[in-house]
Amino acid sequence: MSEVAIRFRLQPLWRRLTPYVLLSTADERSMPPLPKSLGYSPAIARAIKHLLKPQPQTLWRKSQGDVVRFTISACLASLLAGSTAYAANSKIQTGPAPKWAVQSEPMPVPADAAGAVFIRRQDTEVHLDDKGQLLYNGYRIKILHPNALQLGNLSLAWNPAAGSPVVHAMKIHREGQVIDLLKTASFEILRREDQLEAARLDGNLTAVLRVPDLRVGDEIEFGATLPASDPTLGKDDAGLLLLAADPAPGRYHLRLSWEEKNKPAIKMTNDMMTVAEQSPNAIDYRFDNPGVLAPPKDAPPRYQWQRVVEYSSFSDWQGISRLFAPLFANASSLNANSSLKQEAARIAAAHAKPLDRAAAALKMVQQDVRYIYVGLNGGNLTPAGADETWQRRYGDCKAKTALLLALLRELGVEAEPVLVNNSGTDDGMDQRLPSPRMFDHVLVRASIDGKIYWLDGTMPAVVPPTQEPVISYRWVLPLTRQGGGLERLGWAPASRPNEITLFEIDARAGFDKPARITNTTIKRGIEGLQQEVQFSVATPTQLLSAFRQNAIGNTWQTIEDVQWRYDAKAQASILTVVGTGAVDWDDDGDGVKSLALPGGGFNPPEKRIRAKEQDQALPFYNKPDFSCHVTTVRLPSTTRAEQWSHKDDINNRMFGRAYYRAFDIYDGSLRMIRGSRTEQTEVDASKAQHDNGRIAAFDNSMAWITYNPSGKNTDAQARSRVPTTTEIDWTGDNVPCLASGPDR
Repeated sequence: MSEVAIRFRLQPLWRRLTPYVLLSTADERSMPPLPKSLGYSPAIARAIKHLLKPQPQTLWRKSQGDVVRFTISACLASLLAGSTAYAANSKIQTGPAPKWAVQSEPMPVPADAAGAVFIRRQDTEVHLDDKGQLLYNGYRIKILHPNALQLGNLSLAWNPAAGSPVVHAMKIHREGQVIDLLKTASFEILRREDQLEAARLDGNLTAVLRVPDLRVGDEIEFGATLPASDPTLGKDDAGLLLLAADPAPGRYHLRLSWEEKNKPAIKMTNDMMTVAEQSPNAIDYRFDNPGVLAPPKDAPPRYQWQRVVEYSSFSDWQGISRLFAPLFANASSLNANSSLKQEAARIAAAHAKPLDRAAAALKMVQQDVRYIYVGLNGGNLTPAGADETWQRRYGDCKAKTALLLALLRELGVEAEPVLVNNSGTDDGMDQRLPSPRMFDHVLVRASIDGKIYWLDGTMPAVVPPTQEPVISYRWVLPLTRQGGGLERLGWAPASRPNEITLFEIDARAGFDKPARITNTTIKRGIEGLQQEVQFSVATPTQLLSAFRQNAIGNTWQTIEDVQWRYDAKAQASILTVVGTGAVDWDDDGDGVKSLALPGGGFNPPEKRIRAKEQDQALPFYNKPDFSCHVTTVRLPSTTRAEQWSHKDDINNRMFGRAYYRAFDIYDGSLRMIRGSRTEQTEVDASKAQHDNGRIAAFDNSMAWITYNPSGKNTDAQARSRVPTTTEIDWTGDNVPCLASGPDR
């Protein structure tokens, strides 16, 4: 569900101005900003960003607030499918608006209208009948600024298997004159797959028209209806109507209507209840100059829903499960002479243990079947058969899941497909109406030796069966013939850091000499897999060259070596950069030197407060995270341990997050560990209010270390040893990045 199936694609400005009919989530194709990390110098960050430039046939996608790079989410995409693409439906039709569409009266333009546009009317409507959904969009907009002239770049995208778009009106209103563009202009049909670079074959067509001679002061009027039926869902479907939080001034009208036998279940947010106009076969929502909405500050995602109307013809989640389960059962059935049976026999002969067999089957699907989203010929929701997928050696998440289920069945491993949401919008899913459009991905859940494992065929081949999904899901829907219900997955604080930064500064040559620097980063989860996808195709020479070109500067004077590997056992990407650089010692007079260690300080947490008009009782949200910074300074050989001192240790917990810092001076080195972990994803309002009063006492000191030639620090050594960057295996479990104990 990675793309709005039927969309009025009218440039970014237009997307900000309008209400929406949301059938599914939207792709993210831009390069995301590199995550800020105190462990990376800006130079190292530049080098990594250079290496992580987007490549063909990959996707950037947000997931739980993070970014997923590679094609794991564009799977159940485009909830508009078709069994046959009809030639007649590949053209734009013209005709009157349907009888069920209700157009608003244009709102007068005020004399002091400001901004880019004024919306005289905007009608966004969904109609449900025995064939599915029809979408109507009509508007009349006054152009007030040159930047809004882009509204003249009209674009319609549709799947011809569902029918043709019908354009009802396309006019320019100018100083009392009406210019009917339907009589003179025509859409250009782009007969191409516009997302091949994103590994997608969806069969959609796009029609574009550039309105000629559009001027500031003109009013542009447009109206069109597009079908949005799906062969898999039939007349059963679901969706959302919503009004943006900050729409342009003007008049807006949202409408949901239905034929007598097609009335859906309807659920709306409180702000929509107050304006709802109910009639026997429709609900209307009308707004004149709707105000700007601000969601409750720092509240969990489920509280961000505002001005939303849900509709669904499914009575429960079990019905969706029962609908999809046979599709995957059929797709995973093998022919009698299927070559996949031989592959399964080969795996069984090579591996005795069920978990090893499942891992081998998963790796085969990940490695030998390349990812391409296939939405042709009804394939948006219906998976391709396992034999077909193996023969052509490409497929999307549905196809890979069906293939993996087939192999596991041959290997005697109990498994089932599970629908999930990779876009991070599943918080509060249990409070929503049942909708298949709430999911954008499918993977496999297997029971092996009494334990549950998750297998995702779209992940890189370094990801084995795991007892926790790589992406943290809140709600999942297992697909069973009996009908599985929505299941909540538990959450616990991470047992291992998702990022560890090791920084060793070898200053034994003296304060005035360049130090040898070793910087190692250990990344797990999605960011680690991002690096695996990119770095695994780079040669050692390319890696070294990229870092030398982009990292050498103020800190790094030379880069001697760059090593990268992916540790499958640790499920971590490990990048090590070795070189030399100047150490920025501060001269404090009388021979005293000081240095702020990289990654050693904490910014004080912000107060958790909300505007008085917002609900003060809602909990506050913390994004799950666990980071660790380890810095070791090999001290100048002419100095002694008692001549060195450091800032205080930290062991604190505030707003559901643990903060830890420890120092040690031992064996010619000064060591520091700084860790931070989310302990609670939600903090209740009373606890937040209590912690607001503790912020003033929060230790936000940088990790300063100081050399005093006349110093006599008798308490230089820590009560418990702090390891250096090389004394333990930092990819292992139970690394000492946190301390136990009560809050201070």
